[in-house]
Amino acid sequence: MKVSRRRFFEISAAAGGITLLGKSQSSHAVEHFTGWPDRFGVLTDLTRCVGCRSCEAACNEINKLPEPEVPFDDMSVLEKERRASAKYYTYVNRYPDPKNKNEWIYRKVQCNHCDEPACASACLVNALKKTPEGPVIWNEKVCIGCRYCMTACPFYVPAYEYSNPFSPNVVKCTMCYHTRISKGGIPACVEACPMETLTFGKRKDLIEAARKRIMDHPDRYVDYIYGEHEAGGTSWLYISGVPFEELGFPMDVGTKPFPELTRGFLTMVPAVLVIWPALLGGFYMFSKHREQMLKEEGTITEKKEEK
Repeated sequence: MKVSRRRFFEISAAAGGITLLGKSQSSHAVEHFTGWPDRFGVLTDLTRCVGCRSCEAACNEINKLPEPEVPFDDMSVLEKERRASAKYYTYVNRYPDPKNKNEWIYRKVQCNHCDEPACASACLVNALKKTPEGPVIWNEKVCIGCRYCMTACPFYVPAYEYSNPFSPNVVKCTMCYHTRISKGGIPACVEACPMETLTFGKRKDLIEAARKRIMDHPDRYVDYIYGEHEAGGTSWLYISGVPFEELGFPMDVGTKPFPELTRGFLTMVPAVLVIWPALLGGFYMFSKHREQMLKEEGTITEKKEEK
């Protein structure tokens, strides 16, 4: 697989932003990261998914997300293909079964937790990082809202809270890192799935398990593990009964880690191309926070004067 020309320039432009922070910062962000041998992951068997949305409900609850516009037991939401949103970390889409036009195939979508995440490479302030356990997580305390991570992601995963002008968040799946994995648990979606579509474990073990299923049931699965090599490898893996391109999977991401594709580019990007958007974005957020604080202080003062 080759990376499309458009995607290369998207990731190059996004990752170029790290030159703003100097040599030490950029070398940290784009170093050849291969992950930890015992890092965790999730294997999704698309032949088992029935589109019940139990994973969505569990994710919503564990992450204390807003109530969905369409209840989780309402399957009408599957009539349209959904994209990443600030309102949810994971979602299910359905696609016609090319083998049986009267049947559907369901696909759960979330952050794939790349071994060498392009989002972390493109981040100006190291707000995103790959953890030893496998998940790619986001630190809201240092994020400046530049949104380079959104452009850099080859899977179009991160979303942004445009509706929140004072403390907008970058929204994406964390594989329940803070609430479960770091405490020895498993992701909420994995635990909630009634069909055992999702399997949590060490990535290397999941790949072996996936290969065994494919070998044992060649008539059931295509001979391919999506995520084993895509974009350098991901912690979220898939096996399917039909070609992945039939289910909306991006097939143009290549097999090289995206940070590796941008190493040469980073040395050529003038800092002026990225410094002003970052600084202006920072000033904007600062001014908004300041306006809110002044407004709150004014309200408090008025109440004191009334007393």
